[in-house]
Amino acid sequence: MRRSKLALVVAGIVLASLASAQAAVETYDIDPVHTWVGFTIAHFFTKVPGFFSKVKGSVVVDRSNLANSTVEAVIEAASITTNTPMRDDDLRSANFFAVAKFPAMTFKSKAWKSTGGDTYAVKGNLTIKSVTKEVVLKVTSLGFGPGMKGAAISGWEVSTTLDRRDFDVAADQGMIGNSVDVVIHIEADLRKPTAATP
Repeated sequence: MRRSKLALVVAGIVLASLASAQAAVETYDIDPVHTWVGFTIAHFFTKVPGFFSKVKGSVVVDRSNLANSTVEAVIEAASITTNTPMRDDDLRSANFFAVAKFPAMTFKSKAWKSTGGDTYAVKGNLTIKSVTKEVVLKVTSLGFGPGMKGAAISGWEVSTTLDRRDFDVAADQGMIGNSVDVVIHIEADLRKPTAATP
């Protein structure tokens, strides 16, 4: 009898811990309407800004320990915008991003490391064109809470600096700089659980 009771207690503790672990993990889908993927690059002596208008992805969050989180994102290369149609067409061409052949840029995290407070160094694989390189993003968690109509959201800021030559985007040397400063503002919506099928 005692062994049966002990077994029940142990089973209860294990199930409770599993339920707690599952409850701590949440998936947030990037909201493309409230997300900004921006960059600046030197043109001779000045900096020219631009952005990509189409992005999707998700952040799987362990709220009890954000270092256990993961993120994946896909950016549509053809959505590059610098407010100059002729320049944008050139950036989409084979001279730069070759979007007809390589329509998407992707990032998939491999590890999150806490750097203090709500900041993290997120290491992962970035693929642009046919090149995949390991990069480190500086990520700040801005918080979790209610958004529009009370829906649960999360906010993030991301920054990094890339060398465009690492990704075979090397045209116009001497006129355009090679260092690209990237700043991303992300709002992500908590994914609703799907109903279980009977």
